[in-house]
Amino acid sequence: MASQACAAARALVASAHRITVLTGAGVSTDSGIPDFRGPEGLWTRDADAGRAASLDAYLADPELRRLSWRTKLDSPVWTAKPNAAHKALVELERSGRLRTVVTQNIDGLHQKAGSDPHRVLELHGTMHATVCLGCGATGPMREALKRVAEGEPEPQCLRCGGILKSATISFGQELDGEVLRRARLAALDCDVLLVAGTSLSVQPAAGLVSLAARAGAQVIICNDEPTPYDSVAAVVLHEPVGEVLPDLSSVPPSGGGRFSSWGDPSTWS
Repeated sequence: MASQACAAARALVASAHRITVLTGAGVSTDSGIPDFRGPEGLWTRDADAGRAASLDAYLADPELRRLSWRTKLDSPVWTAKPNAAHKALVELERSGRLRTVVTQNIDGLHQKAGSDPHRVLELHGTMHATVCLGCGATGPMREALKRVAEGEPEPQCLRCGGILKSATISFGQELDGEVLRRARLAALDCDVLLVAGTSLSVQPAAGLVSLAARAGAQVIICNDEPTPYDSVAAVVLHEPVGEVLPDLSSVPPSGGGRFSSWGDPSTWS
């Protein structure tokens, strides 16, 4: 990476003390997990997958739920490995500058790569757990998928018999209030917000960009396509995130040395 924009991004990272990263599906495509809205995106290729992302449709259509469970059995999430972008953010964390990763992804690859789980805020939940829409009971996804593999077309809650779904946030479902609160704090308290692999088309995640900018943060956006927030950014990079993030994570802090750790974000008030 040798462009003027890349040099500007490197300079911002070098001078940063508190970096918050906002990631989207584009960070995981190199791990074999398709994005949602791109030309080869999951919802572009499979209309039923898009419908299953709606809570109302999932609740109303038993066949859609059964299809959703069959699809989960073969999801690339279960075999995906972290890629260079995930690993780069681990290195940036180890340098003492990355404070929080706010992710729209549900694949758990940030944690699998070695990011401190306390520093990863999963805005849209996780594929690795289930939740009952009746009583709220949660459990490991692997147990529900074992039941599907053994012949149950739609596993029900073992506690109350209610409808199970993955512990992800569907359209029409509210985000976890505490996770969103901590994400907003991370946006307000950073000096650089690094946005990677997201079209910034879904709220409230996208709104974190303007929140950070109004609070005085420098915003770097790296995405294949333009986003609605490019005008807010100090630097916009239309380069592969698998190249940009390793390059930025290798930038030493201005003045040399390492910044100190900022503690456990789960304790922020």
